Amino acid sequence: MLEESGHQLSLAAIWQTLQEEGFARLPRRADEERPPTLRPTAADVADIRQLDLTPRSLRTRFGGLFLFLPFLAQIPLDRLLSETDFPGSRMIPAGAALRSLLGLKLFGSARHSHVMSSVFDEGLALFAGLNVVPKRSFLTEYSCRIAPSGYPAFMKRWFAAINQLGIDRGVSFDLDFHTIPYHGDDALVEKHYVSKRSRKQKGILAFLAQDAETRVFCYAHGSIRKQDQADEILRFTEFWKERTGKWPQELIFDSKLTTHANLHRLTQRGIDFITLRRRSFEMLQQVYRVPLSAWRRIELTSVTREYRTPRILDQTITLSGYKGSLRQVIIADLGHEQPTFLLTNQLRRSAPQLVGRYAQRMIIENGIADGIDFFHMDALSSAVAMKVDCDLQLTLMASSLYRLLALKVKNGYQRARSRHLFRDFVDATALVTIEKSAIEVRFQKRAHNPLLLAAGFDRVDQRVPWLGNKRLRLVFG
Repeated sequence: MLEESGHQLSLAAIWQTLQEEGFARLPRRADEERPPTLRPTAADVADIRQLDLTPRSLRTRFGGLFLFLPFLAQIPLDRLLSETDFPGSRMIPAGAALRSLLGLKLFGSARHSHVMSSVFDEGLALFAGLNVVPKRSFLTEYSCRIAPSGYPAFMKRWFAAINQLGIDRGVSFDLDFHTIPYHGDDALVEKHYVSKRSRKQKGILAFLAQDAETRVFCYAHGSIRKQDQADEILRFTEFWKERTGKWPQELIFDSKLTTHANLHRLTQRGIDFITLRRRSFEMLQQVYRVPLSAWRRIELTSVTREYRTPRILDQTITLSGYKGSLRQVIIADLGHEQPTFLLTNQLRRSAPQLVGRYAQRMIIENGIADGIDFFHMDALSSAVAMKVDCDLQLTLMASSLYRLLALKVKNGYQRARSRHLFRDFVDATALVTIEKSAIEVRFQKRAHNPLLLAAGFDRVDQRVPWLGNKRLRLVFG
């Protein structure tokens, strides 16, 4: 009527006029009074007691997850979680909760909230051992219920079980810090150096240790404060001795990871190390004054790189905070503008072996890049340290399972990144048939199926405890 009479009023003006005239807001319509519209289908509540294992067939886009079941079924996950006091309930036991989180991590989901697009996929729920996968709210808050002391205790048991499946315990480890950027306003989050941005910013500092031989992350800690970061290397060695009964044999790390005093403590424990020494202007000037005749040229045979014949100065030095002598190898012609100062307590090892071993430390940086690229390590789940620890532990578990898959497939995949393995093998739909005493997973035809056949996946006959002890059978089209 107003428009017909040539008057224009906004909705806000109309509402204000009605209020001034004493009109109240109309009561909210009941559901039966609303016109029929499309509404989202409500999924069932996750409850292990409602798990249906009667004979039937279902199709799932998470078919590749069943390639990990032969490994997981040999690990007493529920017992390990019970021994380390991980929380659970009658509806969602600890094992089912962790398998739900692990399934998402294995499939490369960046955040727990992304599960909402897959809550109706019965294959993902079957992998976890539930009738439906838990919703976003449960998965998000579950990590807050885990005691911080539970993580190292669980990981010690997890890797003991993984070792029995074919991943050997290493003797040499690459160590590094990684800052997970935080973009919020939490005042308790400290600033740390972010290498990909070449500056300091707020973030969660995580310590990572990677087995140099198997390339498996074997330790992670995501709640490190600045005042504690120099001592984290000692905590790792104590964790490793508690797990294996002996100290690590060799540690490789950069110059900012710890202090000279802690280097002395490593030597007292009989642990070899190779690290870098921070360059100063005075140190560089001393090197430039050394005559060319004092340098010795070596050849690196264990690495593939352009600069394989650097020049070195091999010296014995002392440092404040370190009681005793250290070996310093100054390296030039290594592709850097300034010489590199290598520091070690290995006095008898040959210089080419020392330089070549430190050059291989790039492996952990590639591993961290893999964790960021596929496992979304930088998709910070929360500023709460407990949640970050949980996400890091899931990354360690998923990384070790992908290494097991790679070792079984072989054919050059032993060194492949997780995303490569996911693309070739895990990202596959499947038809799952639940039988009376078995579960058959039939994969679609794919170019890389012959590699899985050659690895013996078609001969898998493994009972799955959380799926009624039914036998798992994998079929490739």
